[in-house]
Amino acid sequence: MIAASLVRLRPVARTISASHQVVDPCKYPIRNLSSLLNDESDNYNSHELPPSDNYSSHELPPYVADLVREYTSMDQTPFSLQMLMRTGRGDLLGKSLQSESSASDLILIQMASFLRQEIPIRLAYRIQDLDQIPILRGMEAVQRVKKIYYNSLLALIATPAVNTKREEENFAMILNDLYAKHSGVLVQMARGAYELRAAVRKGEVRGIYESEEGLEFERMHLCHNFLDRFYTSRIGIRVLAGQYLALRGEAVPNYIGMIHLNASPNAIVQKAAEDATFLCKREYGKAPRVEIIGRLDLTFPYIPTYLHYILLELLKNAMRASAEQHMGQRVLPPVTVVIADGQKNEDVVIKIMDEGGGIRRSQVNKIWSYLFTTASSAVQDSFIGDMDHGDKAPIAGLGYGLPISRSYCRYFGGDLDLMSMDGYGTDAFLHLKRLGDSEEPLPL
Repeated sequence: MIAASLVRLRPVARTISASHQVVDPCKYPIRNLSSLLNDESDNYNSHELPPSDNYSSHELPPYVADLVREYTSMDQTPFSLQMLMRTGRGDLLGKSLQSESSASDLILIQMASFLRQEIPIRLAYRIQDLDQIPILRGMEAVQRVKKIYYNSLLALIATPAVNTKREEENFAMILNDLYAKHSGVLVQMARGAYELRAAVRKGEVRGIYESEEGLEFERMHLCHNFLDRFYTSRIGIRVLAGQYLALRGEAVPNYIGMIHLNASPNAIVQKAAEDATFLCKREYGKAPRVEIIGRLDLTFPYIPTYLHYILLELLKNAMRASAEQHMGQRVLPPVTVVIADGQKNEDVVIKIMDEGGGIRRSQVNKIWSYLFTTASSAVQDSFIGDMDHGDKAPIAGLGYGLPISRSYCRYFGGDLDLMSMDGYGTDAFLHLKRLGDSEEPLPL
């Protein structure tokens, strides 16, 4: 019943008895997955944890450590955007969906069975990473994230095997609940980096110092590599879970789950420009206009939510730089967006050009660091956003916007590059893989 190309049957490492208090998925707007309600509470009613005895608050409970070792001995299964579309259409079952119908029960059972086995493995790798990373592992926010992850691991391995429609519905409610609980993890990890910055400034972290060039840990490759692995893996988990949950909703024309078959870069740029303009005007009282040129009629399969996030980040940066560089001018120079594509192009390329003064050459490498931000301490202290994508963020936030955007691009087989002319402006080049046949880069 389960296609071999989609799922490899694996033995469940350990069964933990639990009575699940599940959430009605109808309470959440599945089409807009980023608006799921967030609950960062450590109190998971669905599975009471046994009391801890001889381990510190920074160590994994022994029974969790055993599970993590067992699951990290298993291989992760990479996916591509094209594979997600084929699975959602039922191609791997020899079936296809009618344009106006929901995903068939068999497709949902197939995906649920795969996710029940795959997501715990991916969670285990990240729990292992969270438990071992030096310095960052001691930050309170990172500890909260680790607890969210191992509670999710316990919840999923306690879920019965998925072979029937009722079992699939039960799994969907549990996964929907966990999806919501993980919605604030990105901000929590950014808070962990902020806590580390604050600890360094107070002299509470030995061996790392602050100089005129900034904090020394901005060059800490171990932390950077860890955060790259963590965020890339998190993107993969949320794409897989989000695609499955979206398939359970009512069918929407031109969509397979979260994937828009005819996503329009022009339309998404326009929406991101509106959101960035709102943020810029709120901060500076004015904003540069956005001019869009090139292939305005272009469409291709993509997940609009993630493309909007990337474009919003790039446009926010361009508008902020322009507003600050030309503060005394009544009319700001425009931000220009070029959409390029051709029949033989392997990528859809979007270029965003600003006249915001550019970036100093000594700062260029730092902009890709999860531990670097140009936001003031006051902004960081007051930042209270809890969701992945929202309009409440300040125009300069916690320092993860650009590196996360590049991770999104690379996850889907593309890339993000910047070329800056100090004293004039910056060009951002967004490469999007148009065929969607690139396998996700799964970190170990």
